[in-house]
Amino acid sequence: MKVIIFGATGMVGQGALRESLLARDVEQVLAVVRRPTGVRHPKLTEVTLRDFADLTPIEDRLDGYDACFYCLGVSSVGVDEAAYTRVSYDYPVAAARTLAKLNPELTFVYVSGAGTDVDGRAMWARVKGRTELEVIKLFPHGYGFRPGFIQPTYGATSKTRLYRTIYAAVAPLTPLLVRYLPRYATTTDRLGQAMLRAARTGFPTRIVENADLR
Repeated sequence: MKVIIFGATGMVGQGALRESLLARDVEQVLAVVRRPTGVRHPKLTEVTLRDFADLTPIEDRLDGYDACFYCLGVSSVGVDEAAYTRVSYDYPVAAARTLAKLNPELTFVYVSGAGTDVDGRAMWARVKGRTELEVIKLFPHGYGFRPGFIQPTYGATSKTRLYRTIYAAVAPLTPLLVRYLPRYATTTDRLGQAMLRAARTGFPTRIVENADLR
């Protein structure tokens, strides 16, 4: 299996990258990045992209893949709707449309989040809801993953300072959340493993809630 990962330097992407490199049935991983991941592995190739809304410069590198794990995202805190839409809708939809043209049977996993709702009151929920719908429309094996609280594991760290502060503050409690509240909490490694499961066998529903990420 050949896998593409967008957002491999973020917390969720780090988990997806780690699990993909560990998986015996994954032979090649392509990380589409703005800056290097710092990871060295014989399976891993990195390609730099400046504008994630335009994949034309790297389109010739994207053919022949079986799965794409789209983990690129940004916090909505302090971000206006236009800027948030560019990152959370324009970027993933550009990737999805390009990959659907090149690899129509590819499994595309878009990581949105618990509470995503195209008709929701929160701006971020509506934007990500639109993205989920587009991914599902483009791919017969397209999924919207909606994790709740995510415990960073195996060295994964968030790029957002606020989130790092929160994770540090609740670190003693997070194993308990994951163990006793599996409907609402998961880990970066479990999330990565669930993405691989989507590529291998699929899920019964196209929207995958946190409780199913096990």
